Amino acid sequence: MFFAAVLGAPQLAGAGPFADDMARCLVNSTSAADRTVLVKWIFGVITLHPDLAAMSNVTPRQRDDISSAAGTLFQKLLLDSCRSQTQQALQNEGLQTIQYAFQVLGQAATRGLFTDPQVMQGAKDLGKYVSEEKLKALINAPAQTPAQPPPQTPPQK
Repeated sequence: MFFAAVLGAPQLAGAGPFADDMARCLVNSTSAADRTVLVKWIFGVITLHPDLAAMSNVTPRQRDDISSAAGTLFQKLLLDSCRSQTQQALQNEGLQTIQYAFQVLGQAATRGLFTDPQVMQGAKDLGKYVSEEKLKALINAPAQTPAQPPPQTPPQK
């Protein structure tokens, strides 16, 4: 329940130095295998969304195994590997720092997926559906002057 509330909270606009230290610790304290556990957990969770459920064959048993492994990892990171950074972030910047730090870790973990040749090829397939000419025209077009706000009229007395 705690993680659902923290991870489902609105996204942070920015983070302070303590949250940054905590995030850095999380990233530096995870191995490639840990990042795989995290990515599997993210995948298992997002496939519960009705728009994605039909695209996945994750069984309840697999999802439970993934959640167990991720829970063990989260606990190790928060309570052992990055305990000091977590305490400082919580005390100085609040509970939302956990969400921020794990978002940074999630980004680092998913970035590793794109080193796989099959994933890279799948990502390249997007290019078949994007107009290269239109993108080049956008890049080479002169910048537009931002729209000016309408003049303010003084309040009526």
